[in-house]
Amino acid sequence: MNPPSLCLRFDETGRPADVLKVAARELAMVSPNEVRVRMRYAPVNPADLNFIEGNYGRVAHPPAIPGHEGCGTVEAIGAEVTSLKPGDVVIPLLGTGCWAQHLTATESFFALLPDTIDQIQASMLRINPVTAWHLLTQHVQLEAGDCVLQNAANSGVGRALIQIAHKMGLRTANFVRRHELREELLQLGADWVFMDDETGLQEARDVLRGQLPKLGCNAVGGDSALRQMELLAAQGTMVTYGAMSRRSLKVPNKYLIFKGLRLDGLWISRWYEKADRKSLGAALEPLTQMILNRELQTAVDEIVPMRNFAHAMQRAAAESRSGKIILDLA
Repeated sequence: MNPPSLCLRFDETGRPADVLKVAARELAMVSPNEVRVRMRYAPVNPADLNFIEGNYGRVAHPPAIPGHEGCGTVEAIGAEVTSLKPGDVVIPLLGTGCWAQHLTATESFFALLPDTIDQIQASMLRINPVTAWHLLTQHVQLEAGDCVLQNAANSGVGRALIQIAHKMGLRTANFVRRHELREELLQLGADWVFMDDETGLQEARDVLRGQLPKLGCNAVGGDSALRQMELLAAQGTMVTYGAMSRRSLKVPNKYLIFKGLRLDGLWISRWYEKADRKSLGAALEPLTQMILNRELQTAVDEIVPMRNFAHAMQRAAAESRSGKIILDLA
């Protein structure tokens, strides 16, 4: 029998810092078509906190190990595994369970990455950058020079979208709630940064006159989404992928009747469940190359040892962070 491995587990839903605990578990032998990965880093995402609290789109069934993404290296493979070998750097593609020192699943569960990649950055690849890629490539046919709207531009998806759009030759009009974020996002590659209020709406209207965007990316809902619909071009599309304001999306009839706007939705977890290997490669390969070239970087606020999980959960829930909280699973 293999030595025990540590994980973070919750036996009931609730406040993450309170219900999580470090637990040991015995590792079973690897089946013929399975791969065991020694996980190293895993970010703490809002979806992870919601999952532990019992407020996520996929219901938790405790006892459960949270963690929607991470990165590690292959430790052992079954006799029938052909696409991976010990030492390979991989990321898990589906489900939860990444807040553990070891993760065992079939080989199709993992994506192989170059061994020179920064594993901290790789641990944050699966959700936010892929969501941003999907928003920019799968909903509206965009051409170089086109402008894209987004709110929550300082979020993980928002920052990734700015960098990916810049690489694609697209321009971004970005809305935020804090003035001090402006220079930071401009340095990241944003073309315009506005406050997400009525003054910012008017400023954006003046700047974008004659070049109205065809695509809006909405992570907030409520009044912020209404301002985005006001700025979109006729026949434009708004894709909702989050609801940070916790306010429903109420659409005035004029945007549907007279502007002919199309409203779409995106839950990247569902896309992963349906995507084939070709589709996964179309998303992951260019994003991986951008990480290798340092053209796509996700800011990190703090790297926290797994045993200090309570601090990590509290810090991840704070609005004053300067980037992601990363769990060090070593």
